[in-house]
Amino acid sequence: MELADAVAAFTEAAIVSLDGSGYGAGDVARAQAVLAAHPAVAQADVFTAAILGNEDAVRRFVEADALAATRTGGRYGWDPLTYLCFSRFLREDAARPGGFVGAARVLLAHGASAKTGFHEEGHQPSPCFESALYGAAAIAKHLELTRLLLEHGADPNDEETPYHVPEGYENDVMKLLVTSGRVGKKALTTMLARKHDWHDYDGVAWLLAHGADPNEVSAWGRRALHQALERDNAMRFVDLLLDHGADPTLAKADGTSAVALAARSGRADALDLFARRGFAVTLEGVDALLAACARAGEAAARALLAKEPALVGALATTAPSALADFASAGNTAGVALLLDLGVDPAGRASRPGMHDDTALHAALWRARHDAAKLLIARGAPLEATNARGQTPLAYAVRACFDSEWSRARSTETIEALLAAGADVRAVAGALPTGWAPLDALLSDPRWRRSEV
Repeated sequence: MELADAVAAFTEAAIVSLDGSGYGAGDVARAQAVLAAHPAVAQADVFTAAILGNEDAVRRFVEADALAATRTGGRYGWDPLTYLCFSRFLREDAARPGGFVGAARVLLAHGASAKTGFHEEGHQPSPCFESALYGAAAIAKHLELTRLLLEHGADPNDEETPYHVPEGYENDVMKLLVTSGRVGKKALTTMLARKHDWHDYDGVAWLLAHGADPNEVSAWGRRALHQALERDNAMRFVDLLLDHGADPTLAKADGTSAVALAARSGRADALDLFARRGFAVTLEGVDALLAACARAGEAAARALLAKEPALVGALATTAPSALADFASAGNTAGVALLLDLGVDPAGRASRPGMHDDTALHAALWRARHDAAKLLIARGAPLEATNARGQTPLAYAVRACFDSEWSRARSTETIEALLAAGADVRAVAGALPTGWAPLDALLSDPRWRRSEV
């Protein structure tokens, strides 16, 4: 392989994935293999030196050529600092952390801009600018490099940094950004929403204590209470938001208040808390019916239907994902009442965080075992696939490892699915799973009939 070809191959392997699989995908193994076969790649140019965080090599290049720190080139046509900040070695190679900061300092001293980055045309849902700060702070989560970029004028208010930095539970980089005093209200609101996505109570508490407004509407049209409820967060999140001034009577962009959303989500706990805190929880029509169901109040629900028989039919248009939402909240009694009132167990969820899931999918993903077993017993479709192409059984197996609720994983619901006739072939490609109780269950001869 010619050196130029080896450099191109190394760069492709060493830079975070640009193929749509996610910037966190992959590792440095392939890049290391190219480097082992072609050692000259390491110092072929300033771009490969930056990718490797080689401070001495970067200094030699910029001292020999005054424009080397700002010139674009290499496989992707970027400047050296962009290559450095999106390097897989920065993210993964613990042996080189000091070198990266030193190399970045050299580049900045020779004219590189801390506001650099690249335009990603393939970004979904629309093209956007991927800043070097995003690479350092959100992908690599490199505290000192993030600090250096901020000191040199990097702007943390781009489209990507506030969205991705809150991912996970290590909050040092997020705290650095916020305490820099340069994070705007919109970005702070994004961070607060994303910490609810990750169910990170400590992160939410810290942001609220450092200026995040729980009543601010996010880029997705929701306030923090809406985000907490839609992500099935525990009551302590709701309590915390109320302690910091959140108002559940305020509406999100579509006009739904957090009170109404609590009813539609089967969150009797939230409705009761709002009432105890002195907020009006009076609801009408479909929302009143769902509030009664959330509280498992069959008499109240049937009294409403006696006055307005059309309310059950109106559920299909006003709150089409109510059954899935009740199931995802683990409100088993509410699920039972909705089914008794004629709600279709095959109905689909439509709210954020779900993927055209049936109520059974929703319950399984969130380890709501009692709700899932009730749905199985009441005729929920066992082979319906969601937008990910997964049956409830396949989704239940995946949930044991990938779900945010995997700590509550159990084989009991999977066994209930198998006993009800779910096709084990839906998960055949996932075996072995690596969790002994599940491996034993799925290899049980009782279920082999499904493979015939």
